[in-house]
Amino acid sequence: MLVGTSTERKTKGEQTRAVILEAALSLAAREGLEGLTIGAIAACTGMSKSGVFAHFGSREELQIATLREYHRRFEAQVFLPALKQPRGLRRLQTLFTLWVAHVSEVEIPQDCIYMSGAVDYDDRPGAVREELVSTIALWRAALHRAVTQAVQEKHLHFSTDPDQLVFEMYGIMLGLHHDARLMRSDDSAHRATRAFARLIQDHRTHPEHQIQKVT
Repeated sequence: MLVGTSTERKTKGEQTRAVILEAALSLAAREGLEGLTIGAIAACTGMSKSGVFAHFGSREELQIATLREYHRRFEAQVFLPALKQPRGLRRLQTLFTLWVAHVSEVEIPQDCIYMSGAVDYDDRPGAVREELVSTIALWRAALHRAVTQAVQEKHLHFSTDPDQLVFEMYGIMLGLHHDARLMRSDDSAHRATRAFARLIQDHRTHPEHQIQKVT
């Protein structure tokens, strides 16, 4: 009986934590990480401040947990599906295609926590900034690895600089965010895809070969 009670309590605790994180993600999408407070989450969920505090002992802990959940979902929607593709150019193309889809379907309508977080924490030291930098660095490392593998598979020219290619991919995505959210451009995703195709074409081992269409 005691074991069952303990398991039940743990399950309820996990469910409550999930509810809090869901509310935190929605609030952060609207207000940024700076908008996350124990009081704001309590109001969103109908819980008491002490109830929220029992799961996240501080505002900073709540912000970091929200960042980690955001990254977990990003990985599940973008990174993990791409791993089903063979290593090399096809995997790199899939990573970018799914990235564009995620931005278009999730981040453009709701805002991107990474983007807003970069504005709020680019010059503000602390644990939240460190977590933000760490999660973005993980994604950049995954892109770097995909580019390196494409070079190793001879899908991209041996002179390709992975750091430069990742930098330019990020530049395309920043342009997508800017045009889609600020300028309200309807064709920003299409233009980002075209820009990536041209970028990859410049790094093909055989430039005369037409790049596989990214859809």
